[in-house]
Amino acid sequence: MKLKLLAAGALSGAINGFFGGGGGMALVPLLRGWIRLPVRRAFATSVAVMMPLCAVSAVCYAVRTGIDLSAAAPFLLGGLAGGLISGVSFRRVPPGLLVKLFAALLIFGGVRSVLG
Repeated sequence: MKLKLLAAGALSGAINGFFGGGGGMALVPLLRGWIRLPVRRAFATSVAVMMPLCAVSAVCYAVRTGIDLSAAAPFLLGGLAGGLISGVSFRRVPPGLLVKLFAALLIFGGVRSVLG
């Protein structure tokens, strides 16, 4: 079982590294399916796992290709606000709705990626 969990972590890290994010999209369903975490705990655990993976990916990108901090700043500020708002209101959203919103996000992202 531990090998399976390590593989899930490696998959999340690889997705994050290749695509600049999104490893949590793979990790949440694996946390729910493989170790049967409840919905809220799976989302929260995914964020906790992805934070250091994002930091590692950011350092790799900065060293290899550079990061345009002036372009990133507005996204960072908006992201901090969105993260704070969603983190505070997370407990008020029913788990079933969280799952549906997550699925809609995955579908939307997939369709946008295919259609360009």
